[in-house]
Amino acid sequence: MNEQNSEFLKKSLLNLGFGDKLNADLDKEMEAKTPEFKLGMQHEFNQKTIDYTLHFKAGDNHDMYFFNKYDASISHKDDPAKDLNQSFFINKGSGITAKEAFNLMEGRAVHKQLYNLEGHKYQAWLTLDDKNLTDNGNKKIKHYHENYGYDIDKVIAGKGIKELDDPKSKEELMRSLRKGNAQQVTVDRDGAEQKYFMAANPQYKTVDLYDHQMKKIKREGVLQPEQKATKSLKQKEQPTEELLKKSSRVNRN
Repeated sequence: MNEQNSEFLKKSLLNLGFGDKLNADLDKEMEAKTPEFKLGMQHEFNQKTIDYTLHFKAGDNHDMYFFNKYDASISHKDDPAKDLNQSFFINKGSGITAKEAFNLMEGRAVHKQLYNLEGHKYQAWLTLDDKNLTDNGNKKIKHYHENYGYDIDKVIAGKGIKELDDPKSKEELMRSLRKGNAQQVTVDRDGAEQKYFMAANPQYKTVDLYDHQMKKIKREGVLQPEQKATKSLKQKEQPTEELLKKSSRVNRN
């Protein structure tokens, strides 16, 4: 068995969110020089179960193995028509992580660093396209590149989101949103705090809001520009204007 190849594959599994539980089975198949094999595992996110089937294939001389893709499926026992299946391809040990796959299949967007054909890095938001499928029924992936103009930092700035007031909380919020999570936020409106779940929506250059039952709600009624700063500014401006008027009268006299 090629130890270096084995370690690279194990590191890839770890970075992609599959942990180390498959390591023993991986070594067993590689030692047996199995030409092609699959390994399965299961995760649970947001009280939903997602199953993964990871595909490994040996090179021509059976000394090197490649982790090319994994299949993900979310089953709905009560309504099989809602079952979701999607394949995600891996390139040199990197790609969509296990959690990001779940988020994409749940209809949310994920922000990734990608590489073009020339090997240059670029940033893009990704979503699954329900209307366009590949020949094998896989949903195509939509790319919203940097020049598309979606800046989630600017979208939610000044909207009364409490987590943005603290640098550490803001960093954690942004990281979570970019991974495609529906992240809980606290919105302050006239001194009353309300909690909602928020997810990025690059297509419409906004964010989606959900209640505690993950039912979508109208963001317009919640994420309005803060008025406190504006009122405070006006209050400061009024005395200044009055002083200028008084000063003008004194100068005339």
